[in-house]
Amino acid sequence: MDPIRNPYAPGAGQRPPVLAGRDRELAQFDVTLERVAAGRPERSMVVSGLRGVGKTVLLNALRGQALGRAWGTGKIEARPDQSVRLPIAQAVHAAVREVGHRHRNPDRVDEVAGVVKAFALRTELKDRKGIRWNGATDVAAAKGRADSGDLELDLVELFSDVGELARDLGVGVGLFVDEMQDIASSELAALCGAVHELSQQGAPVVVVGAGLPHLPVALAASRSYAERLFRYVVVDRLPREMAERALLRPAAEEGVGYDQEALDELYALTDGYPYFVQAYGKVTWDLAVGSPIRLTDVHEAAPEAEAELGTGFFGARYDRATPAERDYMRTMAELGADHTGADGAAGSPDVPVTTAAVAKALGRKPQSLSPARDGLLKKGLVYSSERGTVAFTVPHFGTFLRSQRAVADR
Repeated sequence: MDPIRNPYAPGAGQRPPVLAGRDRELAQFDVTLERVAAGRPERSMVVSGLRGVGKTVLLNALRGQALGRAWGTGKIEARPDQSVRLPIAQAVHAAVREVGHRHRNPDRVDEVAGVVKAFALRTELKDRKGIRWNGATDVAAAKGRADSGDLELDLVELFSDVGELARDLGVGVGLFVDEMQDIASSELAALCGAVHELSQQGAPVVVVGAGLPHLPVALAASRSYAERLFRYVVVDRLPREMAERALLRPAAEEGVGYDQEALDELYALTDGYPYFVQAYGKVTWDLAVGSPIRLTDVHEAAPEAEAELGTGFFGARYDRATPAERDYMRTMAELGADHTGADGAAGSPDVPVTTAAVAKALGRKPQSLSPARDGLLKKGLVYSSERGTVAFTVPHFGTFLRSQRAVADR
């Protein structure tokens, strides 16, 4: 069929035409926005899940809801070994701009912009990592406000001032943080502390974070009260009905339907993971001869979709690993086969394995494998939500590695 009319969007963080299966989270966040703007207590929010389940898409959709209610918003993507001070300053500056042009008192807006600038300029040179402050240059940095160098204290003062500016307009401010698990533990603790203080003050500020499955554990480790500070949302694969909705509704808008057998096969291949649904849907559309899309179209498209995933979604991540890290992951995959089945079929997601089992399989002492494990954790290829265990951050990554091994052994 016409590839120009193809409705599917398997891009990183790219919103699909139908955001299926996330209605509950969107509705709950609408309530949060209303309550915070009305001065009622409400928790900030943390979204966690594997790669490819739509965390970034959901985060962007939540930000869109805040923008739709005229809130000031800003977004950052945390990175390992990079301080969040300057990125937060850039994001908060964007929020000030969004509410500032509607404020009746330009001098008040400039005062807050000066606080944001003072906060930004406290970034240590070693933490700039090539990032430069590109916020307001025509206002003077405030003195004695958000510039102490203590991140938690400075965040409290920064968010308080920006929140009050938004309150003047009957709205709030939202900071949206992607890859939140990559924030250094000390800075994560400071952010939690600031959110805690602001919630006690009733400031109209919401922090929404998204990250890998171990993010709730990292937050709890940084501050003991973090488990009560946020509302935690686990984003997972779509149930059958929602996966079909993600395929059927965009196609129907183009006058195209699916045979039930084709839908059955697509669900078996994608396991309901949103990224896989979009990837297989896109290739199947391009290769289908007409409507309705049939089982034979899916069978023809599957090898091409698998090849694209193998190169981009799986392969690009595997290529980032060192030889020692690859050995570690291959061993994890083989151990995972004991749980998912010898063929590693879709529908049987990889389960966590113990670091002791990996060491035993490799004939090594666990301590000697710590550099490989730590490297994989830092690169976001594996995660550990429980002491002594590791799991892949990418769904079906073990299946991919086992298939590569099978090809190599032929």
